[in-house]
Amino acid sequence: QVQVVESGGGSVEAGGSLRLSCSASGSIFGHLNIDWYRQGPGQQRERVAGITDGGTTRYADSVKGRFTISRDNAKNTVYLQKNNLQPEDAANYYCRANTGPQLFWGQGTQVSVSS
Repeated sequence: QVQVVESGGGSVEAGGSLRLSCSASGSIFGHLNIDWYRQGPGQQRERVAGITDGGTTRYADSVKGRFTISRDNAKNTVYLQKNNLQPEDAANYYCRANTGPQLFWGQGTQVSVSS
């Protein structure tokens, strides 16, 4: 079982920055693929960024050049640095840990962006 906890959400003005953190329990953290998803009001959940256990990253086109995902295995944490935030980035952000056979989700952290 892997417990996933997100933190770092908040309210910012357009053009501002936030760093989200995703902490996952367990000694297997270094073997987990981690993805960040977001879901805005009335919208489907979409993947915005991911990082493999080997450190390979990928991004949705909508966030390329603005968001950066990274991991610190010593701290069992994955970060999502978000710069130049826009109102369309406002959503509940979720972290998902993938062990291969199983997926574990956190409860989400809310991000609001005012124009």
